Amino acid sequence: MSASEIIIPKPTDVNRIQDEHWRLRASRVLPNGMYGHIQPHHTPANYPQFFGRSAGARVWDVDGNEYVDMLCAWGPMILGYGHQEVEATYQQELKNRDLAYGASPRVVELAERFVELNDGADWAIFGKNGGDATTLALTIARAATGKKIILKAGPSYHGATPWFTPVMSGITPEDRANIVEFEYNDKESFNQAVVAAGDNFAGIIITPHRHDTYTDQIPVDLAFAQHVRHVCDARKAVLILDDVRAGFRTSLAGSWAPIGIRPDMSTFSKCIANGHALSALTGIDSLREAASSIYAVGSFWYASGAMAAGLTTLRILEESNGIQTMTERGNQLVKGLREQAASYGINVVVSGPPTMPFVRFEDGKEMEHAFIWCEEALRRGAYVHPWHNWFLSTAHTKEDIDFVLSATDCAFRHLASRI
Repeated sequence: MSASEIIIPKPTDVNRIQDEHWRLRASRVLPNGMYGHIQPHHTPANYPQFFGRSAGARVWDVDGNEYVDMLCAWGPMILGYGHQEVEATYQQELKNRDLAYGASPRVVELAERFVELNDGADWAIFGKNGGDATTLALTIARAATGKKIILKAGPSYHGATPWFTPVMSGITPEDRANIVEFEYNDKESFNQAVVAAGDNFAGIIITPHRHDTYTDQIPVDLAFAQHVRHVCDARKAVLILDDVRAGFRTSLAGSWAPIGIRPDMSTFSKCIANGHALSALTGIDSLREAASSIYAVGSFWYASGAMAAGLTTLRILEESNGIQTMTERGNQLVKGLREQAASYGINVVVSGPPTMPFVRFEDGKEMEHAFIWCEEALRRGAYVHPWHNWFLSTAHTKEDIDFVLSATDCAFRHLASRI
């Protein structure tokens, strides 16, 4: 599409009648009107709270307003909403069974697939949420070592569990007693955490790159990753790579496979079944006995519909070279955003892998500017977010990204007129 063919999204006076209706009803029966990270006060006032439908790379709120979605439901939609082949596989499995007294053969096939794809993995366990997988990983690390302390990088998010939640209400000091923090990519800080753990050092959990909320996404320093691997080996501690957010968006073999660092366990969720609830934990053979010794189960963990969807999702990603497609669209987006900001004299940092970029405003009013900019982009049909990284899917076309960039260009111009 040439510059002359790009349709400039027109701003709309967004209709929020139905959204306000459901917000009012929610305020009566849900704590704070909503829970978690989608509470109304976390986004600009004109952001929709309730959505009616989705398809491909687009979503519609309950008032019928249409958006190109750059958040992919916080990451799960890697092939796009309602992918026909994934949904057909899922529905076919439901015709046969979903939950039953025993497991479906799908759990074996999916475990085989993860072992085949994930660099160094010898076994897999499946749950429903990322927090299931990270909790299992910590439990197995402690079972394997007989030790208690897990190291983590500062505010890194590893699930809404008492030992990892960023919100401390209701959390006791005892819940965090066996967690020691260090600074991401900082050898000295990591070494100090190892010393603090002493003889009780069970393992470390770390994201493949720093993707903390509100902050720039920083690649892992290779020397730091190598040092962490060396220390874990020397201390017989367990290295856990939390690939819940980034998994399968940079490498099918695991996000640290391209740099040659093999974790002892890896956790996955988000996109592995293209929107169906599924998480995975993979591990090396020396941890098999410890994994066999723990009690790991949930009422819905053997549901096979999501596992069938996962098998299809992983096959399509591999056969279609989906990561390359997302990377190309992500590079198109990132390049455009940087050029736009510079043209209006607005200082932004666009960081992270191109398949999951993050935009941060500088100049001292970061969130104020981010809210103004995102709200204007939203009015023009681009669903972007002010404080969380975005996600690309294989459903995003070049034309979708052109449309989003047209909206963000107008948003930059609008912001420049306000500051």
